[in-house]
Amino acid sequence: MLRLFAFGTIATLLTAPAARAADAPNPGPLVSAEWLAAHLNDPAVHVIATGDEGRYNRGHIPGARFLEHMDTVGSGHTLAAPEALAAVLVKAGVTDGARVILYGDTPMITGWVYMAIASLGHAADVSLLDGSVELWRSQNRAVSTDKPAAATGTLTATPAPGVVVDAKWMRDHLDSPSTRILDVRTTGEWNDGHLPNATLILWGDLYADPRAQTFKSDDELRALFAKAGVKPGQEVVTYCAVGMRASLMYWAAIRAGLPAHVYAGSWQDWSRDSTNPIVR
Repeated sequence: MLRLFAFGTIATLLTAPAARAADAPNPGPLVSAEWLAAHLNDPAVHVIATGDEGRYNRGHIPGARFLEHMDTVGSGHTLAAPEALAAVLVKAGVTDGARVILYGDTPMITGWVYMAIASLGHAADVSLLDGSVELWRSQNRAVSTDKPAAATGTLTATPAPGVVVDAKWMRDHLDSPSTRILDVRTTGEWNDGHLPNATLILWGDLYADPRAQTFKSDDELRALFAKAGVKPGQEVVTYCAVGMRASLMYWAAIRAGLPAHVYAGSWQDWSRDSTNPIVR
């Protein structure tokens, strides 16, 4: 395990046992605007905005820090190395004992950030906001243009190898009856080629109201996965073009109570190796 200590812009990594603050609220993987409004002044609740920084600058949920998702990305649109990733996340407010609330104007980016945090063992500490900042505004809730200073604190990064899988893992599980491969791309992308035994599932179908970015219920999500062929006892692995839509679907699978993984390299990684099988 790695603990990252961040003081301003200086960060070091030390070996340390994992730590969690027992008194941090734990509303689960999704929170309502009502819940967040009631907890905005809770020091254990850290709000992070993703997506378009220009929109963030024009008005965001009070106290929210902006996280540029490209700061979490390494070469070839893979996740940054754990040490570098932890340093970025701490400055945004991902620290031990915090309840992190993610929102943004681009769902696939929000999903990617969730996956990045999950890859360091903190999936249980993160919730997505149900609804967009436009919905928040329409409910006459406060917005701010103040930019909070970078957060400081510690982040105990516990590698979670089951979150992100690679091409070898995918090859080893292509024919596994215990694994359901979900392709989270468009119908056009799917028709141009996909992994063997994959099932197409559309990320837009996660929403009850796509415009407001409010999600379907837990039962509706479970029905969506069942329709995609996920059987009781199966694990789910998601992929898309570069891992972003797949990450949002990964969050949805976790919310639905399914064991899940993300092939973060996704089609970009799979298609560059001519020995990998492709169905066209």
